[in-house]
Amino acid sequence: MKIEYTKVGDYYLPNLYYPEETRPIGFWGILRKEYLKEHKSGTYTYLLLTTRLDSYLADMNEQAQERFELIEAQMRSAEGVTEELKRQNPMEWVRYCNNIRNRAAEIIKQELIYI
Repeated sequence: MKIEYTKVGDYYLPNLYYPEETRPIGFWGILRKEYLKEHKSGTYTYLLLTTRLDSYLADMNEQAQERFELIEAQMRSAEGVTEELKRQNPMEWVRYCNNIRNRAAEIIKQELIYI
């Protein structure tokens, strides 16, 4: 690994490059980042300085989104929220779906984000 330096005045400073993450950090990644900043500053600083923060957050976002979708689908099937209900009573269907989404989000926050 070759390190390049730039002369600034009488000192040579290393040229530091932070690799860009191509995957999105997303909603869950942003929540995790804020939690790390406020409550786990050592972990946050370590990930930031080792240039692994963005990839860690992108992985967390993907994992949380997959788990969220799985929990949501399981809750819908367990509670009988179907397309038939959507056709018969759309407002009731929306109420059930919003309730399920909120409960699934709280589960993800407790299991993955705020630990």
